[in-house]
Amino acid sequence: MGDRQPTLMADMRTLIEIKQEIDRLSDRRADVMRALSEEFDAGLSAEHQRLEEVIAQLWEEQRFARATLRHGDRDAIIQRARQEERLSRAA
Repeated sequence: MGDRQPTLMADMRTLIEIKQEIDRLSDRRADVMRALSEEFDAGLSAEHQRLEEVIAQLWEEQRFARATLRHGDRDAIIQRARQEERLSRAA
């Protein structure tokens, strides 16, 4: 399990990359909303819904990345907590 953390970090996008993607999609969402305010279009409405979902996923990814940077890999934290629990029971 010790070798999973470098892989996790290598696969994870940086906070800057995530923020840039959020900004890019937010700008597109603003354009779509502006167009929808002028005239309803089912295609634009569907795109708006998709953008909302993707942006929400990106915010979740950013929260996860921040937590991982701040506290470490979730699996490693759980493993340490279980080891500490076993040690406290044994004492």
